[in-house]
Parts: sequence; structure tokens; C-alpha cells
Amino acid sequence: MAERLAELAERKNEALNAGSPRAVERHHAKGKLTARERIEYLLDEGSFQELDMLARHRAHGMGLEDNRPYTDGVVTGFGTIDGRRVCLFSQDFTVFGGALGEVFAEKIHKVMDLAASTGVPMIGLNDGAGARIQEGVVSLHSYGGIFHRNVTLEELGGAMSHATKSGVATFVAPDEKACLDEVRHLLSFLPSNNLEEPPVEPTGDEPDRQVTELIDFLPMSTNQPYDMKKIISAVVDDGEYFEVHRHWAMSITCGYARMNGRVVGIVGNQPAVLAGVLDIDSSEKASRFVRVCDAFNIPLLTFVDVPGFLPGTDQEYGGIIRHGAKLLYAYCEATVPRIQIITRKAYGGAYVVMNSKSIGADLAFAWPSAELAVMGPNGAVDIVYRRELAEATDPAQRRAELIDEYTERYANPYIAAERGYIDDVISPADTRAVICRSLDILASKREDLPRRKHGNVPL
Repeated sequence: MAERLAELAERKNEALNAGSPRAVERHHAKGKLTARERIEYLLDEGSFQELDMLARHRAHGMGLEDNRPYTDGVVTGFGTIDGRRVCLFSQDFTVFGGALGEVFAEKIHKVMDLAASTGVPMIGLNDGAGARIQEGVVSLHSYGGIFHRNVTLEELGGAMSHATKSGVATFVAPDEKACLDEVRHLLSFLPSNNLEEPPVEPTGDEPDRQVTELIDFLPMSTNQPYDMKKIISAVVDDGEYFEVHRHWAMSITCGYARMNGRVVGIVGNQPAVLAGVLDIDSSEKASRFVRVCDAFNIPLLTFVDVPGFLPGTDQEYGGIIRHGAKLLYAYCEATVPRIQIITRKAYGGAYVVMNSKSIGADLAFAWPSAELAVMGPNGAVDIVYRRELAEATDPAQRRAELIDEYTERYANPYIAAERGYIDDVISPADTRAVICRSLDILASKREDLPRRKHGNVPL
């Protein structure tokens, strides 16, 4: 047995050093962690159990038969993060440049299947060169198996260009350790699987705390911008707001926070960017976030200050109506608790798709500064009173008078409150307390959707 144990130790040591010293040195010279170093940093100390450590490829040709390192370029296994179980894989760029072959993919398939069967999160640390050329179509077929599992499991999804332009990268960090820290932080908001509730972490922040700084927070002019994220931070537990897609589609903000210890997903128009309009990208960003929250039983809190959809032929030809419908669809389909807070502008169809009562919000509240209308006073007066203004002795003065009349009659929350389109008009200072009470009553919400195979998202 001693000889066999010695052989085992030798083989495992070979696997631990699958990448050549020169390849590891080049990797470190670029400021990058190795596959194992990433796992060691991410997981709780001593919790990692590796799987398929001694797997090797079985391909032939192009010199592969003479180069068969253990692990085949990817480290897989399971462990814990803050005591919670996770499965993961970490691609090893020091072995075949992290390129994916048949055995490499089989290892990932196996650990993904393990995550699915045990109901734990699956984390992929990607650092590879794509499909392994030497294995040809086998590599492509193997990639398909990963893509299929991603769809089946509900994937959460590298750098700045994809964070600002394409929206592919959800988070961008200055270095690898900061990125892995963000992974740990993200997991603290998510349940292990869709059958569990999000973790509750009491923060000590009183649920009925008055947010008096919000009373005079809004600018005097309704056309002046402000930062919606400051409102969100003032309301949530300990001011902690974990924003996703922070650099993309910035006219809307999405992220996670806690209210009285409960996790909430927050969507808010951002008046500091393009006045908070909805455009193609912001509609996509918000709709994906809403669906992720709904998939993982996270209540949705929506802050509204939206002047409408972004006008222009680029948006029209790009399908703003179709993309806006995605956000409408995402909210309509969501069965988690849904709360709406209107801070200022709530105009037209953009207001409707921002989680209004008419599309199924459970509870909706407005500040006294809220303006619920088909459009803003200036545009409405120019359309409705076009003929009167053309015939007026002093069109400018008459226009100003009509704008004041329209604002007083329609640009307020009280007509909506009379009709029950909002549930109450509240002081900004009471916003946190009202939300926490609302989440309490909605904690036991149950909703059954019509029986069907699946919906038809307006893709």
C-alpha cells in the first residue's frame, strides 16, 4: 500500500503542477493568478474538494498523443463560500492555453450536473483560448453541452468595452482579487437555487427609520437632474447598494440591497443620465434583471422618474417598442412581491412599463412631487392648445398660463390616488418604513400563472 500511496502522491503532484514552470512564470508576469490560486482565494480555506484531477485527454494527432497533462487544462470541484456550498471550475491558461477539448468539457459538464442535482450555485472562472483546434469538431460539440446546461440552469453573466457598450460584462474590477471579492459579495444576495429564499441578514438598521434627508432632496425645477442612487442608498439597509451593469445603459440603475435584512432587487430610472429615459439598452438591462430576480425569489422594488421613451429614428429603427415590451413582459410575468415608488415624473407608456399597478404591481406609492400624466406639461400644452396658442394675442404668455393650469390639474399624484392607481401618497421621509411594512405583508405572496408550456418573450 505504501508504494501505491507514493504513486498516488506522485500523480497528484504532477496534476498540481500541470502547467510548466515557464508557463506559470509568464502568467504571473501578466499580473494574473493561476487557476488554483483563484480557487484558493475565492473559497473558504480548506474547503475545496477537487474532482477529475487525474483526467487526461484521449485525442491523437498534431502532437497531442505526446502531451497528455493531468487536469487537461481545467480545475473542477466543490467547496464553500462563507459556509455556503458551491460548485466551480477554473480554466488553466498554463495548460494548452486553457483551450477546451473533449475531456476538458466533460469535466465541466460533470460539475455543472452536480450543481444542478444538489441545488448549489455554479461558478465558472474563465481564462481560456476557446475551442481546442487539435480536437476539431469534438471541441465544438463539447462547447454545445456547456451552452445547453447554461440555458437549463439560468446563467448569471468580461472587460470595460463589454461593460460599457455591449452589456456582456455585468461587473468590472481593477484586478482578479477584487473580481473574486465581488463574486463572494454577489452570492450573499442570492439563494443557492430557485427553490430557496434569499438569505436574510439582520443589519441593525431600524425598519421604521425616517429618511428626513429626502424631504428636500429633489431639485426645485422638474427639469433638473439628480442622482437616483442617492435616494436608493438613503432608503436601504446601511446605505449598501450593490449595483449591476453599472457602466452600461446608465439611464437606469439595477442592483441588490437589503430592507430590514431582506434581499430586494432594485430598478430605478436615473435622471442624472439622459433624464432617466428608457431606451433600447436600458430596457434590455432592466428586463434581464427583473427576470433574474423573479427566477431567484427576490422581491422587486422600482423607483420611477421617467419622462418617456427616448425619441429618434435610431431608436425607432432599432426596435425600441419591441425592447420596451421586454421590460413590460418581464414585470408582468414576475410573481415575486412588486413595489413601486414614484418620486417625480411618470409619463406615458414608459411609466406603465416601470412596474405600474396596471401591469400587476402589488403596491404603488408616490411622493407629493410625483407627476403622473401622458406627457410633460410643455409638450401637452403645445399639442392640445395648438390652435388657441396660434390665435393668442401674446402666445408666450398664454402658453405659460396653460402650462401652469395643466401642471396644477394633471401633473400631480392625487388624481391617480383618487382612482386607486397608486395606493398612497407618502412623505419622502416615510419611504423606508413604507417599503419595509410592504415587504412584510407581501412575504407570503403566492401567485399562480396560467398553465402553459412557456411564455413568448418579445425577443
